[in-house]
Amino acid sequence: MIRSIRNLLLVSLLALSPTLRAHEAVQQMVDTAKWFLTALTPEQKAKATFEFTAEERENWHFIPRERKGLPIKEMTQEQRLLAHALLNTGLSNTGYMKATTIMSLEEVLYTIEGAADESKREATREKRNPERYFFSIFGEPSPTGTWGWRVEGHHLSQNFMIKDGQLRVTPSFFGTNPGEVRSGQRAGTRVLGKEEDLGRTLVKSLTDDQWKKALVDTTAPKEMVTEAKHHVNPLSPEGISDADLTAPQKENLNAIIHEFLFRIRPEIAEENWKTLQAEGGLHFAWAGEREKGLPHYYRVQGKSFLLEYDNTQNDANHVHTVWREFSQDFGTDLLQAHVEAAHSAK
Repeated sequence: MIRSIRNLLLVSLLALSPTLRAHEAVQQMVDTAKWFLTALTPEQKAKATFEFTAEERENWHFIPRERKGLPIKEMTQEQRLLAHALLNTGLSNTGYMKATTIMSLEEVLYTIEGAADESKREATREKRNPERYFFSIFGEPSPTGTWGWRVEGHHLSQNFMIKDGQLRVTPSFFGTNPGEVRSGQRAGTRVLGKEEDLGRTLVKSLTDDQWKKALVDTTAPKEMVTEAKHHVNPLSPEGISDADLTAPQKENLNAIIHEFLFRIRPEIAEENWKTLQAEGGLHFAWAGEREKGLPHYYRVQGKSFLLEYDNTQNDANHVHTVWREFSQDFGTDLLQAHVEAAHSAK
């Protein structure tokens, strides 16, 4: 009896472990996507679903523009819960917290930009709507097929692609405006504060010689260098190489990478983490000022990936961050492998 209880507890602990195998994450996505679609009306399903080959799958952005897909504001309460369940299958606890808090910041922007001005109130309400986030599913959810899904709106774009049980999770974008809420009931909120603090801690730890290598421009770019391009190639390996960092500085650099990657659910992020650690060849580049409150930018680039952080707009209180994979964005590598295999078979 005691042994049975112990076995049951062990099974329960393993079920909750962040090291769950990636194929179980895929199965959760499949199941939840199907439950979500089942709850939709035919009209809603027509908005939410696309052919996998549709150009819309790679038509991503992070500005407050109108999008295709089914917005939260057009969902019933039941459907909203299922939509959030789907988002939760792709993100870690930290990532889901950041994503939903980013959505909530639209209400802060509404208060800042238009709530007090009656002439702007209606237009601003529509532009800064916390429910103006769109869910889209591309293809038929299946653990062995080829399909994908996306959740996107202002300052949030999460893109997932699955082929034969293999998963790709980039581009993955998180942004915040305000970067720090400085007044009102939510004063002090910094959704991406850790990303900023880790970067500044590393850059301020550099010696004069290291700083000369790391600084690529005294003026920070107004936007991320890669912006919202569909696919990106490696940038020039500017900045300081991790080979020129001390052991504590390397730990700091790894902490930055870890913070970006583990916004995605842990067992998925863990696979990417191991791959990136094995590749080596990291470079850390900084542009702009080092002091808090002044425009700044940094990026971390490896052989297969790029992380960007930019905080220049709105008096350096408007943050954009992204994780890109040079060959894996939107599952390009999986699709290319399929094409090559088909040609080889012929």
